[in-house]
This record gives sequence, C-alpha cells and structure tokens, in this order.
Amino acid sequence: MKKGLLLVLSGPSGVGKGTLCDRLRQLSPELVYSVSATTRAPRSGEVEGKNYFFTSRERFQSMIAEGELLEWAEYVGNYYGTPRRFVEETIAEGRDVILEIDVQGAMQVKERFPEAVFIFVLPPSLEELQNRIQSRGTETESAIRSRMQVAADEMRLMEHYDYAVVNDVIDLACARVQSIITAEHCKRERMLPAVKSWLNEV
Repeated sequence: MKKGLLLVLSGPSGVGKGTLCDRLRQLSPELVYSVSATTRAPRSGEVEGKNYFFTSRERFQSMIAEGELLEWAEYVGNYYGTPRRFVEETIAEGRDVILEIDVQGAMQVKERFPEAVFIFVLPPSLEELQNRIQSRGTETESAIRSRMQVAADEMRLMEHYDYAVVNDVIDLACARVQSIITAEHCKRERMLPAVKSWLNEV
C-alpha cells in the first residue's frame, strides 16, 4: 500500500490558514487533520485523541527529550506539539495528514521530517493582508505594524517550501492545494516501489 503524505500548511497570521484547512476538510473528508499534544487542561466538550492528546508537563518534556515530536512550542504557560507517532502511523495506513502550523513550527518539521510536502499560504497582497488583520477590530495600530513586520519576515522563508498558494478566493485556493496533493501522489518516486514489485513478478 502506498504511503500517505504529510502536508504542512503555513503562512503569516491573518492569511486564512484555518479557513483554508476547514474548507479542505469539508471538500476532502479523507484528509486527516493532525492532532496536537498539549499540557493544558481539556475544555468542555473536547475529546482526547480528537481535539488534542492531553498530557502532563513531565510527559511532554520527556517527549521533547526522546524526539517524539515533529515540532513544539510553549504558549501562555502550556506546551503544544505534533506527535511523530500519530503522523507516521496514519501515513503508513495510506492516509494523508494535514498540519496547519506557523512558519517557525514548519521549519522544525522540515528539519525532522523533510519528506513532508510544505505549502506556503500567501495573501493576494500585503495590503490585503493588512486589511484582513484590521477588519478583526482587535488590534491597535502598533500591533498591526508589528504583525506586518513579522509577516514580511515569515514570507522571506518561503524559499524553504515546495509550493506557494495564494488564498484569494477560498474555493480556488482549496483547488490549488488539492492539485498539489494529486501531483505529489503521482510523483515517480512514490510510484516506483509498486512498479518494481510488479516487475519482480514478471
């Protein structure tokens, strides 16, 4: 059975990564959304193994030390990370896993799991990105300027990605990601093991 793909989607804050992933999951329900591990307490209605893998701080630190995480970060006093085992077991079953993550986390995954497919999500323009952030109505002008500088720094790392997708119209952006998935599954190196096994039987 052909292995699945690990798809890593990232890009600047405000570019619409979450909306894009939600729409992809509606259009392609066979995609498996990566489940993160966290040390924070479960919230009402959250399910172990579906929303998060809930774990103790000590266990999480052990996972870091043992190389069991593809990436991790500490945020507001809690750890969050992507368990390697969940990803490897899922793609071994032939299913594709999608991981929505910030650029810094994606660079950690690139180091630890370079065979993943890295997709950078772009805004139609920097002006549009700023408009999206401003439209939230939750940021001061100073905070918006800071976010735009961070976004520019993150976009300079796009050279480390395999693909770039402009998130202008959501369904068009989804179609572009779906085309990437199809193309990756058709790559010669992914098909070669099966073909070699056929030829060995001749």
